[in-house]
Amino acid sequence: KVHTSDINGAGSSANVQSGKVIFAEFNELCPWLIDRWMNEGLLPNFRRMHGQSAIFETFSDVSDPANLEPWIQWYSLHTGLALDQHGIFHLTQGAQAKHDDLWRVAFKAGRKVINFAAINARPFDLPGSVFVSDPWSENNNASPPALNIYNRFVGANVREYSNPDARLTAKDYAQFLYFMATHGMKLGTVSALARQLINELTGDRRLAWRRATLLDRLQMDVFVHYYAKILPDFATFFVNSTAHLQHSYWRQFQPDAFAVQPDAQSMALHGDAVQTGYVAMDRLLGEFMNLADASGSILVLATALSQQPFLAAEESGGKHFYRLREVDAFFDRFALPCRDISPTMTHQYLLRFDSTVDRETTRAALAGFTLGDGRALFDFNDRTTEGLYFSCNISVEIDPATSVVAPDGRTLKMSDIAYKIDATKSGRHHPAGALWFRTGAHVLHRTPVSILDIFPTTLDLLGVGDPGPSQRRGKSLAAQLAI
Repeated sequence: KVHTSDINGAGSSANVQSGKVIFAEFNELCPWLIDRWMNEGLLPNFRRMHGQSAIFETFSDVSDPANLEPWIQWYSLHTGLALDQHGIFHLTQGAQAKHDDLWRVAFKAGRKVINFAAINARPFDLPGSVFVSDPWSENNNASPPALNIYNRFVGANVREYSNPDARLTAKDYAQFLYFMATHGMKLGTVSALARQLINELTGDRRLAWRRATLLDRLQMDVFVHYYAKILPDFATFFVNSTAHLQHSYWRQFQPDAFAVQPDAQSMALHGDAVQTGYVAMDRLLGEFMNLADASGSILVLATALSQQPFLAAEESGGKHFYRLREVDAFFDRFALPCRDISPTMTHQYLLRFDSTVDRETTRAALAGFTLGDGRALFDFNDRTTEGLYFSCNISVEIDPATSVVAPDGRTLKMSDIAYKIDATKSGRHHPAGALWFRTGAHVLHRTPVSILDIFPTTLDLLGVGDPGPSQRRGKSLAAQLAI
């Protein structure tokens, strides 16, 4: 069934037209939280876009919770292929895959494209177009190459945000600031950064969690700079800050849902973290609407997934994460053969090797690290032949002085090699997502649609034919958009 509504903001004057599309990819925002805070007046731009859009709720391409990961579901969305078709299970695997995606199909049809940080996407270097990798897969492959200064800086901050021993150099900061000053950084962004640093210096340094939304503002400034420069037909912009805040601080946002209650200090520091993320997304959405109006583009908002409380580990005090302090130094210290080490999500790393022998030697050595009570320090995910994914196996809070026994018999303290991330997992993935097409008219569609429908719909909006429609299970929604 299709229902219409005359909520405040309906009837946009935006000059939308088929052929130009901007995708705002706000990872894992919850449709029900958007509704709640729109109704409370906290999200005026969401409310305005809601009143000008065809509104859908999406469901993921798989139902198994183990596969409800953004690096899987966004890859499905961008290729129109389900997990059982594309086989991309790990973050960073998408960069090596060969499937056609929205950007390549659009480019082959003569369209200019921008991919700004879409998660687990395959890099491209196409004339007149722009590519920036997601911060977990950053590998100096931005296009044009000048964007690698931005890429490396943001990637280092995102992957090692929790690590007190990982520090960028003064040269890194100088290069980044010069790049930003010459690539669109706005005075409002500078002012917001200054306020944040002052608050940390004069208040509590643990308020550094707010920096995540400021990285989004920096990203938006650079995106707008390149958008104006190349005037693309299809552009995507991915941000993860609110998803991160939900995973880390849902407990403080909704304490009554949890058995392990946050203390008063944590509530004071993080009680507004989730809401802060949504308000920051509202600001970005306002900028996207202005950009869409100026360019005559259809603005699409997609979240792919959403979140809900994570309650599986309450009986053991909640799920905690530990990470190696200096992973390169750790591998050198124990002479573990490895060609490349890439931090991925939270407590996980991807290792690459020169040979299968090196891989098996390293895996066996890592498996030999135990706590004093015999528990394995590391675990592995072997669902790939690309390399080796390993992570810290300890998910309960332990004394930093706990003994760690190396395979050669050496004994160390846990605090010598690893640290606990200052957040307890409290949000987990939910298969529902939001999908809004800003067409100028508000139409609320009650029947959920698959994220696989987004691929053919986007190609229809761009006026581009699907080169492999028989491979894809999604159906275009374009006929329901009344453009």
